[in-house]
Amino acid sequence: MKKLYLLTLFTTSVLFSLLGHAADTPKFDKAKDLLLLNFDLKTDVDDIHTIAALDLILKAKSFKDLNYFAVSGTYGVQGGLYVPANSLFDLVFKNNWTDAHMERKKALADTSKRIKKTVSAGGRVWAAEAGQSDFTQDLLNHLAQMGNPLTKEQFVVVQHSTWNEKETSKDALAFVKEKTTYIKIPDGNAAENGSPGYNNTSYAVKKLEAANLPSSKVWTMANAISNQYNGVNGRYQNDSIHYGGADFSDLSEVISILGITDVDTVNQFFTKFNTNP
Repeated sequence: MKKLYLLTLFTTSVLFSLLGHAADTPKFDKAKDLLLLNFDLKTDVDDIHTIAALDLILKAKSFKDLNYFAVSGTYGVQGGLYVPANSLFDLVFKNNWTDAHMERKKALADTSKRIKKTVSAGGRVWAAEAGQSDFTQDLLNHLAQMGNPLTKEQFVVVQHSTWNEKETSKDALAFVKEKTTYIKIPDGNAAENGSPGYNNTSYAVKKLEAANLPSSKVWTMANAISNQYNGVNGRYQNDSIHYGGADFSDLSEVISILGITDVDTVNQFFTKFNTNP
């Protein structure tokens, strides 16, 4: 009887613990929150595919009013050359992006302005860290210096890549983990690990350029940029993209933040989003 009582007590405690943890986990509020899209673009062209895939989400009816802002050049301490993609950022994000590669101070000011507006209205900031966290550290410091410090609850960072963490300066990574709600999800390059697997060598992205598809122009440009810079001048060669396949692994963070379901594979993602509204 005592064993049964203890087992019941233990089970109840675990259940309440899990329920409490679930209750504490924040959820993205489309009515108030800001999706911050940080792209390092150094030196892997997977960000280019991620932006093109993201365009399909932005075109979807359920996300047409999404409050978002993108930043290019949010790289850390890794070596190698940058992948310039301003034309793609203009095509996909219009005026909702800034260039931290060429104009870091302006990028910090631009991003801080959007964050201040969101937080003032009671919203949170959700950073999809498609790269390293050095820019995020600078951003948090800039906000504090301007008299707008954020709490851990107001700034959520979602990271999927251990490599990205290793290529973040140690100080920046420790700072961001301390000052934000830092969420590490499973790697988006692998399948069946808890995150969608968006790295698929056999999925032919060339067919995404078909004129009848919603992101035809975007994928045409993305494929051209990827082919131009993939593995060139010492940049990392992404084999999936090199052989005509898909790699938008960084999109796993956006999927997690927005709570999108039934898109665990590349095929499932395009089945759901690659249709005209």
